[in-house]
Amino acid sequence: MHASTLRRACAALAAATSLALALTACGGTTKSDVEDDSGTASSAGKADPNAATKKGLTVGFLPKQVNNPYFTTSDKGGEKALAELGSTYKEVGPSSATDTSGQVSYVNTLTQQQVNAIAVSAQDPGALCTALKQAMSNGIKVVTYDSDTNPGCRNAFISQASAEDLGRTEVQLLSEQIGYKGEIAVLSAAQTATNQNTWIGYMKDELKDPKYKNVKLVKVAYGNDDAQQSFQQTQGLLQEHPNLKGIISPTTVGIKAAAQYLSGSKYKGKVRLTGLGTPNDMRKYVKNGTVDAFELWDPAKLGDLAARTAVALASGQITGKEGETFKAGSTTYTIGKDGVINLGRPTVFDTKNIDRFDF
Repeated sequence: MHASTLRRACAALAAATSLALALTACGGTTKSDVEDDSGTASSAGKADPNAATKKGLTVGFLPKQVNNPYFTTSDKGGEKALAELGSTYKEVGPSSATDTSGQVSYVNTLTQQQVNAIAVSAQDPGALCTALKQAMSNGIKVVTYDSDTNPGCRNAFISQASAEDLGRTEVQLLSEQIGYKGEIAVLSAAQTATNQNTWIGYMKDELKDPKYKNVKLVKVAYGNDDAQQSFQQTQGLLQEHPNLKGIISPTTVGIKAAAQYLSGSKYKGKVRLTGLGTPNDMRKYVKNGTVDAFELWDPAKLGDLAARTAVALASGQITGKEGETFKAGSTTYTIGKDGVINLGRPTVFDTKNIDRFDF
C-alpha cells in the first residue's frame, strides 16, 4: 500500500473509530516508507552487555498525541519502568495526532534540553528524521514505539507484535472456542490493507496444521474498516453460511461491528467471535456473553519496553544492531533486522482481566 493510500485509510479509520484506535491500527510503516534512511542508526562502538545500568538518566517520551487514552496508558508504562530503574521520565507532545511539525519542534526542544534518550511514536516515517538525526549526533539515543520512522533515524523500534504472532494466535483462539471443528470466516478491513493481508496469510498457514483438519475457512469478507459495512458483512456471512461456527475480525472496527450484530441476533453465544479489539470497545460484549476472548497488545507493556530499551542504549548495553540481546524486566529480548524489537505475543482479554485495562 502506498503511503498516501495508507494515510487515506487511516483518515477513514479515524472517522469511523475513536482516535486512539485509528492511531493503534495505523501504527507502523509500509514498505515504501523505508526506502530512504534504510540503515539502522547503530552507534559507533561495540555493545557491552555487562555494562552497568546507568541511573539518573532523563528519557523524554513523545507520543503521537498527548491525552489520548492509548498513549496515556503506554507512557505510564514507561514512567513506571523509569522510576524502577532510577531514571527520570518526562512527556511532551502535540494535542493533535496530525501535527507533524509540532512533533518536530518537540524533538528539537528535547535535544536542546540534552535528555539522554527520546522515545517517540512517529506521526510520519520521514518528517522527524532530520530532527532525530540531529538528536543522535548530540549523543541522544532514539527509540521509536508503536509507529516507526525510517530505520536510519533511530536506534531501535519497539514493535507491538509480530504479524506472524497476530495471525496464528487468532486462529488458535477461535479454534479453541469452537472445539477445533466447523466452518469459520474472516471479516477483514480493506481488500488492499497490507497488514490485514499479511495476518490472513499467517492464519491460512496456521490452518494447514493437522490439528485444524476439521476447521474450514469458508470466506474472507471485507468491511473496509467502516462500522456499517462491517455490520452488514457480518449479517451477510451468517445468511450465506448458516453452519458458520466462528468469525475472526483482525480489525478494531470490524470486531466491534460484528459483536454489535451478533449480540442482537439469534446467533449470540452460538457463533464465536474473536480478533483484534480494544477493551473499552469490547467490554460490554465480553460481559454479555457475545465474545469469549479477543486480543491486542498491551500499550503499558509497549511503553515499559520502550523505556527499558532507551536505558539499555544509553548505558551502552546495546547499540541497536541485529542479534544483540538485553534483559528488560524478567524477559530477554533479541534485536531483529533493522533494529526491530518485538514486544511478544499479543495480550488476550476475557472476563477475568478486561476490567484491568482502560484504552
